[in-house]
Amino acid sequence: MPGRLYVVSTPIGNLEDITYRAVRFLKEADWIACEDTRTTRRLLDHYGIATRTISYHDHNETERAGELIERLEQGESGALVSDAGTPLLSDPGYRIVHAAAAAGIRVEALPGPSALLAALVVSGLPTDQFHFGGFLPSKQGQRRRVLESLADEGATLIFYEAPHRVTESLEDIAAVLGDRPIVAARELTKMYEEVLRGTAAEIGAALSARDSIRGEFVILIGKSLAPAANEVPIEDMIEALIGAGVERMEAMKTVARERGLSKREVYKLMSGPAGPKVKSPGSPTVSRGGSK
Repeated sequence: MPGRLYVVSTPIGNLEDITYRAVRFLKEADWIACEDTRTTRRLLDHYGIATRTISYHDHNETERAGELIERLEQGESGALVSDAGTPLLSDPGYRIVHAAAAAGIRVEALPGPSALLAALVVSGLPTDQFHFGGFLPSKQGQRRRVLESLADEGATLIFYEAPHRVTESLEDIAAVLGDRPIVAARELTKMYEEVLRGTAAEIGAALSARDSIRGEFVILIGKSLAPAANEVPIEDMIEALIGAGVERMEAMKTVARERGLSKREVYKLMSGPAGPKVKSPGSPTVSRGGSK
């Protein structure tokens, strides 16, 4: 009978942030697969855990996953941990979990700390929807393209960032997304935990003024303050295009295409029984309210 693979969350800083269940299973497991055995050993020694550790990282993941699957199929039970937090979130682990599931091996999560969730719940930004994008690309062009692709996302955006690139990323966030509310959290759960709030430009300036920047960051970006395109009245969209010099019928076609409507639907909506509601260039502004 095959064993089980347990995906175990470990502290992101404070060693007390681990569950009783996680400690118990780390003691009972046949082995613990970890990114850096030295890092994990400090946690294990703190809790008196003598379980064998096996290195499992980006450079040996493909080969090592096969070896560990064989052990699981032979009835061993293993734990998968990362250096800190929840495995697989911008950390190794996908290949072994995918392979275990494909082989019919039971995979269980022992939930616990996660930097992105810790930062989200203290940020003060909306938590109803969020988009986690891992680490932003290291090259500026690619980084800006990622940000541009998410400009209209109706959710709080969350990224990890290294200390040596954080100011560059904040500059790009300011350039692409403007003055949205930003939160930058570092050293979460540690002695020097810090949560910075403001615009990307303000936080970037504050960090740039420091002699050094330490600790990995979680950057959270609030939703766009501008109304989404589908929240803008159709009449206003058409009037804006006409004001920019677009012919009336062409403006209506453009808006119909953007809203996924037929030209007839938009024309009917804009005409109505009282005649066209959209003014032509140069015509007087028509009040939308009732008579006063």
